[in-house]
Amino acid sequence: MAVCCDLEADINGEETFLLDKKIICSFSGRLSKLIGKSTGANRNKVIFNDFPGGAENFELISRFCYNKGEIDINPSNISLLYSAAEFMEMSKSVSGNCNLLEKTKKCIEELGYWTWPDLLVALKHCHEMQQVATSSGILEKCLDSIVGRLAITGEASPCASTSSPDSSGLRLSCDTRSTESLKNSISRANWWFEDLSVLSPNLVEMLVKSMVSRKYNQVIISRFLLYYQKSTFFTASSDEKRQVLEIVIDGLYTLDPSCISCKSLFGILRVVLNLNISKSSRNKLECMIGSQMDQATLDNLLIPSPYGTSYLYDVNLVLRFLKAFLREGGWRLSPIRMKKVASLMDLYIAEVAPDPFLRFSKFLALVVALPDSARDCWDELYHAIDVYLEVHAGLSEEEKLKICCALNYKKLSSDACVHLSQNAKFLSKSSVQALVSQQLKLKNLLEGTKNSKPDMDSPCKLNETRGKAKKGEGSEQIVLYSGRLDISGDNENLRAHLQGMQWRVIELEKLCKKMQAQMAKHMKSKTPTTHSTARSLPRLCS
Repeated sequence: MAVCCDLEADINGEETFLLDKKIICSFSGRLSKLIGKSTGANRNKVIFNDFPGGAENFELISRFCYNKGEIDINPSNISLLYSAAEFMEMSKSVSGNCNLLEKTKKCIEELGYWTWPDLLVALKHCHEMQQVATSSGILEKCLDSIVGRLAITGEASPCASTSSPDSSGLRLSCDTRSTESLKNSISRANWWFEDLSVLSPNLVEMLVKSMVSRKYNQVIISRFLLYYQKSTFFTASSDEKRQVLEIVIDGLYTLDPSCISCKSLFGILRVVLNLNISKSSRNKLECMIGSQMDQATLDNLLIPSPYGTSYLYDVNLVLRFLKAFLREGGWRLSPIRMKKVASLMDLYIAEVAPDPFLRFSKFLALVVALPDSARDCWDELYHAIDVYLEVHAGLSEEEKLKICCALNYKKLSSDACVHLSQNAKFLSKSSVQALVSQQLKLKNLLEGTKNSKPDMDSPCKLNETRGKAKKGEGSEQIVLYSGRLDISGDNENLRAHLQGMQWRVIELEKLCKKMQAQMAKHMKSKTPTTHSTARSLPRLCS
């Protein structure tokens, strides 16, 4: 039968096809409508500027029409054929049972029975035609089928969903076979990582959302996201890296915080520092790190300051971590976690204190970032402040006063108080406050002795230092001056006076501990004493 070429079709400006309009129109409702509106010309021309799949896909449609409705529908072309069939209105009302739209729909319904390689091929082509595949529902069905296949056939993770990805939830013996079994188990759980690492960032985002909605193991999801980020960075451009990082961070943010280690988050942060990712993704990463601040190390926090700034380390970033830690932790912040962060911050503050370019406001913000209850002892913080005052000798009296007021003198050890009383870098008022705190300790010691409490633990371990107490035969007495101090005089005289007071406090502590030990010994033996050495309790004299 002779074929007539009376229809010219321009497809997206890519290529022009000469067709038999009678054959084409017998399958396409859209073309039938367009040709029907013509004035009966012998030759017609149609122009499509938005044909799905372009000229290559239009050629497939033409072959379907010329082959009387026969075509090989496979995973590599199903999304293209389905979208083109909808565009050309190739439905049952036009060509009866021999219509492309019904054939592709039937094939899509059987998608759940496809093999794993077929699903990957279909997903790859959905990536190329993502907008069309999304609107047609093929992409969503393909992703659901993949996640369902992983949930059914995938190996269970060796870690529970609430465990850290760096630790195993399995109880292992020390033999080699157990270790190899763990490695094999992890390998079996991750067998699909490489297959899906070729997906675009947008498809990975949809994949993760589907996994989370179907309650897939979140530890494995976090591992896949980290694998995806590393595998795609080898050949990616800066813009592609930025897009990948944003998808990875946003995906991790939807997971349980315990599913990713603090070390991995800091690894992502090191990469982010060189890329201009969105503010939203950066905030999410900082919140995730802040919520695990108690697992961080000093090396993690020593992040160079941004380009164009004079100070050495990025103090603002660490302050944001602390803010996130206090905000995200909420009622879950146990005293143990808080004290871990306080110890870490003491190390960090000591590290940044010698920086001559660190502004006073930033240093003070670090000092007061955590509540008083986070620290049992303030000695480390005191020494860091001492270093900062030495390096920044040009601070005003008001600035020095603000730093000194930030100290908790009640939680300074006796050694630290002695050092402070001799420290010319601190204001005289600070020395007086240190003395007052020691007097409060003295009062507590005395009350503890009178109440016969055999054991006493102070927040800071009080080390025994130099000093002598007046001893009388059969009695021991220490006199501590507690009258009003005149600080209007010479500072050096005041410091000398305070030092004299200090050793009396230390000697009194030694005496109280000795008495408590004796009382504890008597209580343990439960033997009433008939004779004892008379002692006069230490007293405060004005």
